[in-house]
Amino acid sequence: MHLRGVVLPDGRTRDLWVRDGLISDDPVPGAETLCEDGWIVPGLVDAHCHIGIRYGGGHEDRDGALAQAETERDAGVLLVRDAGSPIDTRFVDDRDDLPRVIRAGRHLARPRRYIRDLGLDLEDENQLPAAVVEQARRGDGWVKIVGDWIDREVGDLRPLWSDRILKEAIDAAHANGARVTAHVFGEHALPGLINSGIDCLEHGTGLTDDTIAMMVDHDTALVPTLINIDTFPEIADSAVRFPTYAAHMRDLHRRSRDTVGKAHAAGVQIFAGTDAGGSIRHGRIRDEVAALMEAGLSGHDALGAASWNARAWLGHPSLEPGAPADFVVYEQDPRTDPQKILAAPRAVVLRGRLHASELD
Repeated sequence: MHLRGVVLPDGRTRDLWVRDGLISDDPVPGAETLCEDGWIVPGLVDAHCHIGIRYGGGHEDRDGALAQAETERDAGVLLVRDAGSPIDTRFVDDRDDLPRVIRAGRHLARPRRYIRDLGLDLEDENQLPAAVVEQARRGDGWVKIVGDWIDREVGDLRPLWSDRILKEAIDAAHANGARVTAHVFGEHALPGLINSGIDCLEHGTGLTDDTIAMMVDHDTALVPTLINIDTFPEIADSAVRFPTYAAHMRDLHRRSRDTVGKAHAAGVQIFAGTDAGGSIRHGRIRDEVAALMEAGLSGHDALGAASWNARAWLGHPSLEPGAPADFVVYEQDPRTDPQKILAAPRAVVLRGRLHASELD
């Protein structure tokens, strides 16, 4: 296969060849030319995606999970960090026409402190380090813990874990070769998570100037899932029994774009994730890239958060020679209008095979 076009992120017009499923800078005799213009982008990444959670809630079955993966692929997402799934989705790996999946295993939570039946509920917080080690061994280098959730006795968001046990658990994950990320909405859980050496925060709506500075000092990444944060008003409307929590959720939503903009300006690494599964449909990475631009990221940085930068963060190459041929071709520069242009890929190539194309 041969392509010519503007290759991102460097923005140079050049030729790419594909041989045996890998990228080559050297001409391949007899290669079929796929395109002679357009924009060639390393395979998109959804860094917070739940293959295995049914839209509307509950466990997805095998066919449903495969359909979710197909939807992501057709949207140009060729690498997924599955940030917690209630089912074992290793069967996705058996199909070479589906995205590569990096798993974080099961969510780790406390009883009545997360969505029912999605995570593993630990009766005693002292069980967390051992549970983290178990999930590290079952996953693909990531572990997911629930950092905060509504405490019904308090009527608002509160941390699930003590600082002491967080440090012990995160150290245990690192000793077993895994990175740790945490679901966290509010303010109170953030210092303990960051100071314990956590690698990433999901959502992070409660970040302040002080905790943003702490993230920079600790090199903690952020996956803000802004299109999921946009469901906060609906969550608040359903929480009439907890008016303090409802008001808090509305306030977190109101300042979410500003919070992400401040984190980006301070130098926090930000990556795109939709939180697809549950309340968000799959295949919406274009909407998350557009939302990151609303938060103040440039088109280049927002797309990079869903492509080349995210791939490097997750340990996967982009379009260098010898890398797997995972890329998407667009008619126009997707950095200019991602919501429109990312919705209409001209071609999706995964593992060197063409899976969708509008090219003649």
